[in-house]
Amino acid sequence: MATPNILITNKQKRILIMAIVMLSAIFLAITIFVFYFQVPLLDIKLSEEVQEHPAAVLDYLMKGVSWLGYMPNSVIVALITALIFYLFKYKKEALFLVLTMSSGLVSSFVKMIVNRSRPSKSLVRIIETTQQQSYPSVHVIFYIVFLGFLTLLMYQLVTIPKFIRIGVSIIALLLILTIPFSRIYLGAHWFTDVLGGFLLGLLCLLVISYYYLKNVIIFK
Repeated sequence: MATPNILITNKQKRILIMAIVMLSAIFLAITIFVFYFQVPLLDIKLSEEVQEHPAAVLDYLMKGVSWLGYMPNSVIVALITALIFYLFKYKKEALFLVLTMSSGLVSSFVKMIVNRSRPSKSLVRIIETTQQQSYPSVHVIFYIVFLGFLTLLMYQLVTIPKFIRIGVSIIALLLILTIPFSRIYLGAHWFTDVLGGFLLGLLCLLVISYYYLKNVIIFK
C-alpha cells in the first residue's frame, strides 16, 4: 500500500526545531545534575512515595508493564511489527519502525558517560534486579520512541481499519503512561532516570517522526 504524501510546512519545521532545542537543553541540564548528584534526596523521597503501598498483584502488574522493554523482547517485538507492516506493503513504515531501535544506541552512550548506579536495597525496595547503569531509563526511551511512533502511524495510516488503529493506540498510550511508574515501583530506576529517559525518548521520537513525515519517497 502506498504511504500518503505528507508535507511539513515551514512554520511546523520551526516549531519542531524549537521543541528539539528546548528538550535538548532540559535533558542536558538534568543529565549534568544527575552526573554531579548521583542520588539526590528528591529521588529517594519519590521512590518511597511510589513504593509506599506494595502488593503482590501490583508487583505482577508492574512487571507485566515492563515486559516489553526487556531484551530480547523489545527487539523481537519491534522486528515482528516491522515485518507485519512490510508484508502489508507499508515499506517505508517498516523501515522507520526498525530505526526506532537506534534509540538504544543513544541511551547506551549516555549511560556510559553518566555511569549512575542502580537503586540499592538500603534505599528502596528492589523487586527487579537489573544490570547496566541507571540513567537514563532504556525502558522509558524504548516505549516513547517505538510505541510513540506506532501511535503516529495509527493516526496517519487511515487505510488501516479504524478498530485496529484505535485499539493499538490505546494500548500503546497506556504503556507509555504507566512505564515510568513501573520502573520506579520495581526499584529499577530513580525518578530522574525515567524523566531523563522520557526527554531523550521524546527527542528521538521527534527526529524520527520528522524524517518520516517529510514528503520523501523512499520506496515505490
